[in-house]
Amino acid sequence: MHLRVTLLTAARSSSVLDVRFEDDRPLDTTGWHEVQRAVPGLARLAAAQLRYCSPSRRCRETGELLGLSPLAQPALRDCGMGRWRGRTLQEVAAREPRSVDAWLTDPRSAPHGGESLLAFISRVGGWLDTRPVDGDGEWVVAVAEPSVVRAALCYVLKAPPHSYWRIDTYPLTPLVFTGRAGQWALSVE
Repeated sequence: MHLRVTLLTAARSSSVLDVRFEDDRPLDTTGWHEVQRAVPGLARLAAAQLRYCSPSRRCRETGELLGLSPLAQPALRDCGMGRWRGRTLQEVAAREPRSVDAWLTDPRSAPHGGESLLAFISRVGGWLDTRPVDGDGEWVVAVAEPSVVRAALCYVLKAPPHSYWRIDTYPLTPLVFTGRAGQWALSVE
């Protein structure tokens, strides 16, 4: 039985310069307008049998504005960043440059006291692998944090964890996977 999973990166909640670890802010005005403009092109996502989202406010709001009525999934939360939560990378790098270097170069490292990159990718992959499949061609949609989309892509492609840092994600961009537990493929639609 094969499943189709569409991950949609949430709309923005802050400027790129103000992105914070485990940010739970709501959509900003620009993000809200982005969703409104995208509704016609993304309305088809509401046809999915199962609709989920990361538990952050911006993911829930993006899903609601798109008419998905998504169910929040704890496994789709952002990477656990421990004491760095709520800070920007620039703020943390100014205070703990060695810790940031370790975190960026060693996927098993969690100098912030939270989750390592490797554990994060495994958690997101575990969520993918445990999606229910009632029939062939079942469709799942999830509005997710950019970090979750990057982690899922690493997992599906079985890419080395450091590949995570080489993936760019953009608001309201869908990424589609097809397959089943442990046997996923990236699909171009």
